[in-house]
Amino acid sequence: MKPLNKILWVVVFAVSFAAVESAVVVYLRALYYPEGFSLPLKIVSRNHFWVELVRELATMVMLASVAVLTGTNRWQRFAYFLITFGVWDIFFYLWLKIMVNWPSSILDWDILFLLPVPWIGPVIAPVFVSFFMILGGLAIIRKDEQTGVFRPGGWAWLLSGAASALILYSFMRDTEAPLGSQQPKPYGYELLVAGVALYCGSLYLVSRRE
Repeated sequence: MKPLNKILWVVVFAVSFAAVESAVVVYLRALYYPEGFSLPLKIVSRNHFWVELVRELATMVMLASVAVLTGTNRWQRFAYFLITFGVWDIFFYLWLKIMVNWPSSILDWDILFLLPVPWIGPVIAPVFVSFFMILGGLAIIRKDEQTGVFRPGGWAWLLSGAASALILYSFMRDTEAPLGSQQPKPYGYELLVAGVALYCGSLYLVSRRE
């Protein structure tokens, strides 16, 4: 199958899977936030908490499995994972908007992930990161198709690693809010901007590398 066809089918899966994930969240919020979702987080039952952890882990396994089945080498698999994850995450919020008209603004806060600690942040942050994940995945596939092998340089690795660390820290630095049922501290947009800038630098270096 040609790369374009693979990308299209990966996108179809990601959009469909996002609808399933959004439906689960709709049910959870109807149970715990009948008046509408907002922070601080409410305490959920222990059983539901563990079910959520398993669901999130299973979600990552499913996204990774599709990437492994689609790609023909490790870099293609990584690239398809980036694309699948990015499309899934963006459409997760689009489906929520369609289903329950949430978020009302891209600046609304959400609980993003629970492993290894709860991640929180405004919706615009994960959506922005997902957009660059898609771009990164497409760049890897394009480079791999052009050269037959994808070899990122040391600087590209360094910039990507630093970008990931900054953005992950921006999501996980305020553990007191989700764990202590408190209002979150102001989000570190400067960390997000710095991380995205480093990702752009890494993509530029990869595109220039022979």
